[in-house]
Amino acid sequence: MEGMTAPSATAARVNPGALLAIASMSLVQLGAALSTGMFATIGPVATAWLRLAWAGVIFLVIARPRLRSLRRADLSAAAMLGVTSGALTVLFFAAIERIPLATAVAIEFLGPLAVGLFSSSGRGRNRWGALWPVLAFGGVLLVTQPWQGGADLLGFAYAAGAGTCWAVYILLTQRVGDNLGGLQGLAISMPVAALATLPFGLGATVAHLSPGLLLEGLFLALLLPVVPYALELLALRRLDAASFGTLMSLEPALALVIGAVVLSQLPQPVQIGGIALVTVAAIAVARSGPRE
Repeated sequence: MEGMTAPSATAARVNPGALLAIASMSLVQLGAALSTGMFATIGPVATAWLRLAWAGVIFLVIARPRLRSLRRADLSAAAMLGVTSGALTVLFFAAIERIPLATAVAIEFLGPLAVGLFSSSGRGRNRWGALWPVLAFGGVLLVTQPWQGGADLLGFAYAAGAGTCWAVYILLTQRVGDNLGGLQGLAISMPVAALATLPFGLGATVAHLSPGLLLEGLFLALLLPVVPYALELLALRRLDAASFGTLMSLEPALALVIGAVVLSQLPQPVQIGGIALVTVAAIAVARSGPRE
């Protein structure tokens, strides 16, 4: 009897942090996919700004940061995180206006993968470290297929820029998260992100301003970043860095599924293979370089 009960108990032992992390990533991709519906009205940049503006207001109301009690270095880091978040959002939205969601995420994911590679090589733990960037780059080539005449190089460039911002975002988030408790970092960085992108998005938003537009922007802000960021905080309290990084590596695959279901963006088999290569490389890097 003991031999029969042990496997079932093990199978039932699912870490809730993993479910929270997957829910967070799914909402991120769903929010990005649904945001494309607003592009025809105000464009990708204004859509990004409206979402960031709502997120900034929500986090300010929830966290109410006491700026005078914070160190200048921590405030500067949070402000830099805000500027980076704004650039990341604008570039990513500009990319998914031109190229499929899964393609943009696969290219963008090279940013966090590079951070993981440098982190793991610095610890000297990854004997296969030279293989993963080759695998990931090969996967991106299969996804983007730049040899085809119809390839949108500008869309690829936007996604690559978003990936660079994502790499910087990870490093800054780690620093801000270590020094500022709770949601204080987000309560500073999100309003800064909205202010940084305001010159690019305010005009188009005001030109088409309506109660429906504001409510849609609020809904999209809750989908991304408000609820996902809260779920990530809860997940990180239940998972170690390696486990969270491995789960995060599923994001290109989630983007593929949501892009197909929500946006009817059906990839070619070779592109599915490319996303699989990027995912495998990302999982390998995440498992080889956990944060101590």
